[in-house]
Amino acid sequence: MRIISYLLSPIFAVTFILLLVIFHPLQWIAFNVFGRKAHEAVVAALNFFLVKSLLILGVPMFLKNEHELPKNTSLIFVANHQSTFDIPPIGWYFREFKPKFVAKYELGKGIPSVSYNLRHGGAALINRKDPKQAISALVDFSKRINKNKWGAIIFPEGTRSKTGEPKKFASNGLKVITKYNKDGYVVPLTINNSWKVFKYGKFPLGIGSPITITTHKPIKIDSMPFDELLAQTESVIKEHIN
Repeated sequence: MRIISYLLSPIFAVTFILLLVIFHPLQWIAFNVFGRKAHEAVVAALNFFLVKSLLILGVPMFLKNEHELPKNTSLIFVANHQSTFDIPPIGWYFREFKPKFVAKYELGKGIPSVSYNLRHGGAALINRKDPKQAISALVDFSKRINKNKWGAIIFPEGTRSKTGEPKKFASNGLKVITKYNKDGYVVPLTINNSWKVFKYGKFPLGIGSPITITTHKPIKIDSMPFDELLAQTESVIKEHIN
């Protein structure tokens, strides 16, 4: 199996990078010529192809959603974080809700397609070394989410779990977002197996382990105190991690 991964990993890496390079100018054209809706459509298409590119590694993506998600309100998608490959499927499967990410500041430059989308697509870029900047960026982001009725995506663990074992959820980011979106909902998401793509490290990549995203029942933000909301969200996410 590992021998096969040595053969497939370079093919996947080239495909993944080519997609980012090809879609970078397409994003620029869409955003600057046709506006935000066109840009969102191009980003959705990019996420679709990034998800499908994992099939080169024999890694299909599956969404398990038994709940009807509220519309015409802000949704805060809260998920555990296992790898880079958590991001494209969330962006693709929940594209209807215009998902915007909370991401670290460093990702805002140097990465084709990704950095452009984070800078121009409505994301929050957080400098972890500058608490004042981080809070200000989160407040602005939270207000945009509320005004536009977008979806927000946050990984409260902060950093990726390299073994799939969940880390303790930090409260600060989610607390700020919910403060400005009292009429919205938190949607807990459990991600399984994306860490296995990197189980050998950066090379070769792991193959043949399907990634699943499970959607849990939305929680009305103003239905309970924040501490209870955080505890319930963290509990339901973690109890479904394999």
